[in-house]
Amino acid sequence: MISAPSGGGKTSLVKALLKKDANLTHPVSFTTRPPRRKEKNGRDYHFISDEEFKKRLTKGDFLEWSRPFGQRYATPKAAILRSIGRGRNVVLNLDVRGASFIKKKFKDAVLIYVLPPSLNALRKRLIGRSTDDSKEITKRFRLAKKDIANLNKYDYAVVNDKFGEAVSDLQAILIAERFKVR
Repeated sequence: MISAPSGGGKTSLVKALLKKDANLTHPVSFTTRPPRRKEKNGRDYHFISDEEFKKRLTKGDFLEWSRPFGQRYATPKAAILRSIGRGRNVVLNLDVRGASFIKKKFKDAVLIYVLPPSLNALRKRLIGRSTDDSKEITKRFRLAKKDIANLNKYDYAVVNDKFGEAVSDLQAILIAERFKVR
């Protein structure tokens, strides 16, 4: 599980990891939020209505779900269990609550928190994304501070200052965990 505050780079880091590691899989999550620029349904997320989300939730299709920033997000249960059954490593980008929930269900899950180099750098990233208005950026920044306070619940922390180094750090953690004697 990879968590980071909004704007911390977790989505970009996961995409880079997937390109470098053929044994990794990343099931596409579901969300009720509208797509952002350049996002495609079925590739970045499964964009569904709130009604469809509720139906799937009732059917038990999701391993976990949350509602940050007013929109629902969920992790598809079947895709994860299928990947694990095939011996593949699954990488998920989840918020702190979702990561904690998954850790309770999968004791061997490894939690990694991606930190920005500084809170000032995070604020600049949020503004630079140009996806949210100033009120939303303030809300995301406030939540980021709360999330970072949960760092002690994670197995590893990686600072995303230089993107290539952060990807290498994540790869090193994956390799170490694969060879860990349990």
